[in-house]
Amino acid sequence: MTAVFLEAPRRLVDVTIDGATVRVPEGATLLEACRAQGIDTPTLCYLENLTPVNVCRVCVVEVEGSRTLVPSCSRKAEPGMVVHTASERVSTSRKMVLEFLASTTDLGLAAPEVQRWMREYGVDPLRYGPPAAGNPAGERDAARPGEHHAGDGAVAATARQPVKYDNDAYVRDYSRCILCYKCVEACGDDAQNTFAIAVAGRGFDARISTEYDVTLPGSACVYCGNCIGVCPTGALMPASEFDMRRDGTWDESAQTVTTTICPYCGVGCNLELHVQDNRIIKVTSPLDHDVSNGHLCVKGRFGFEFVQRRAAEA
Repeated sequence: MTAVFLEAPRRLVDVTIDGATVRVPEGATLLEACRAQGIDTPTLCYLENLTPVNVCRVCVVEVEGSRTLVPSCSRKAEPGMVVHTASERVSTSRKMVLEFLASTTDLGLAAPEVQRWMREYGVDPLRYGPPAAGNPAGERDAARPGEHHAGDGAVAATARQPVKYDNDAYVRDYSRCILCYKCVEACGDDAQNTFAIAVAGRGFDARISTEYDVTLPGSACVYCGNCIGVCPTGALMPASEFDMRRDGTWDESAQTVTTTICPYCGVGCNLELHVQDNRIIKVTSPLDHDVSNGHLCVKGRFGFEFVQRRAAEA
């Protein structure tokens, strides 16, 4: 006779959010509780299929009795918590985080909700001064911890630098990188377990880097593109999309997205084929698919050129 073990139901806990009592399962985060109430809570480093790393601090909320603001993406709801999501302290903190990011990086390709949050919080990155001149190629990569020199205050320090275009699969434009760590997590324990990229440096000189700052072809990268799939700002982008944006032919209004099954193996990953002018221009995967969870291998994400060639030969 086979024994059947049933999972015990999760205990519910009551928390107060913006004056309303909310009942959530034990172990749920404050972010989940806020979203269950329809409260718009900005996030940059958080993604449902990645482990929260608490680095952007734009999702912070105020918990009564806590000395500091807490990141809602990872702070677990506790019985009796009293949470404020729109206090002056929270709004000021979120505004400053977004201003710091926008004053040093290019958020022009960030998601529409990021642009909306910047408007709603009255973000004004130019109050820190005009951006400094861009960094020459390799200068930020060569920075050593502890050797950062403060500027004169006349201009805002910038992460602007030339685009890294050293492979045929994807492009790295770290002028847009906000150090959200999503690419690091996707390349590491949360998805690929390749560990080809990590954060190097300290302070303002911190940056995403390969091991020993080698080129991608010389690194452990397997070109799965999972880092691209989670990047929120366009710092990592398929070469096909980058080329079309550069040439002025990228038009999302003319694109369709079709969900299908990857043809390469029997795992059954879902693919989202982005098509423009009857050509596949990039491939993504839905976050809520229980097989791939938004992640793909190199074949699934980049192995679609054979479709175009067969169509051309037909």
